[in-house]
Amino acid sequence: MKKALKLLAVVSLLSASLAWSAPLYFGTPRQITLTYQATRNGQPFANVVENYQQTGEQYKLESVTQGVGLAALFGKRILRSDGLINEEGLQPKHFEQHQGDNEKKSVYADFDWQANQLSMKNKGNITTESLLKATQDLISFSYQWMFMPPQTEEISLPVTTGKKMRVYRYRVAERDVNLSLEAGQFKTVHLVNTTLDGKGNEKEFWLAVDHFYLPVKIIQRDENGNVIEQMLTGMQINQ
Repeated sequence: MKKALKLLAVVSLLSASLAWSAPLYFGTPRQITLTYQATRNGQPFANVVENYQQTGEQYKLESVTQGVGLAALFGKRILRSDGLINEEGLQPKHFEQHQGDNEKKSVYADFDWQANQLSMKNKGNITTESLLKATQDLISFSYQWMFMPPQTEEISLPVTTGKKMRVYRYRVAERDVNLSLEAGQFKTVHLVNTTLDGKGNEKEFWLAVDHFYLPVKIIQRDENGNVIEQMLTGMQINQ
């Protein structure tokens, strides 16, 4: 009887452990491909293709922006992120950003979670900062919403651009916003950045509530006041 009770306790603990990890390792997609059409100040600007892959507790992300028209002369903008998935969602280990073949415009970030240290490399110069809990990079934070849906009205998220660290603060502007896009019909939650300061990389998100809170519309304002709008044109999800 005692052995049976012990066995039952072990099984219960194992079941609880699996239930805790299930939303992260089994509930989220294994592969995602999102395509966007981007405009700059209302004019066609670029096409964006993003790929997310999850293998066990590891993830890889790549975002490729190909300019159209004169913007194509600047080459592709490529963002890559890889790391682990834990109870807090995505935990980046390495991030890099490239613009065409110009290495001087490349930036890199390495995350040492054991030492709580972030190393950033820009134009050959390396700077280090303390690594804040749940820090994301420029591409991973768009997918972190899968693991931390905006249940509260305000959310803070530390993000590295590869050049410096910033803490973005978002608030829920609207819920249950219906969008009709080329990729389909989506019920979304609209997030706005409450820390707009003109330094660029400031984004608004429309997250698809029934599609893992993936971003289906993004508005970004850069340091020169330009408005870049991304609208989802295609979505492929494999679980």
